[in-house]
Amino acid sequence: MIIAESFELLFGRVVILRNMADNKKNTGQGKNSKYITFNIEGDQYDTFANRKFLKRKPHEPITLNLVKAFMPGVVKKIYVKPGDKMKEGSKVLVLEAMKMKNILFAPAAGYVKKINVEEGQMVPKNHVLVELELIS
Repeated sequence: MIIAESFELLFGRVVILRNMADNKKNTGQGKNSKYITFNIEGDQYDTFANRKFLKRKPHEPITLNLVKAFMPGVVKKIYVKPGDKMKEGSKVLVLEAMKMKNILFAPAAGYVKKINVEEGQMVPKNHVLVELELIS
């Protein structure tokens, strides 16, 4: 029996992961190796997954009610305050990273529910900067 996981990628591409121990194509890569079969638009590709691929972080879906730091940096300016109504694409704050000032915009329309940072504060990657209450 082949134990398999199936993932749908962009544009309808499918990847199937199978445990090597259960696979007939075991070519000495080790019991813990994963043999991967890619089916991309009808074409089949076979390969082994490396250690980096197997230890990767799972994909996190985008949450429209959170504005997160996309990289570590310092919050230079905050344009909003709690209770402000925002349109999609409105300026939220300026995050300075590697001497570049990056303006972060609202991912969706809503009200500012909570601001989790202050001007001058250093933040790590993926830190939640501002929480929004979405307008439906």
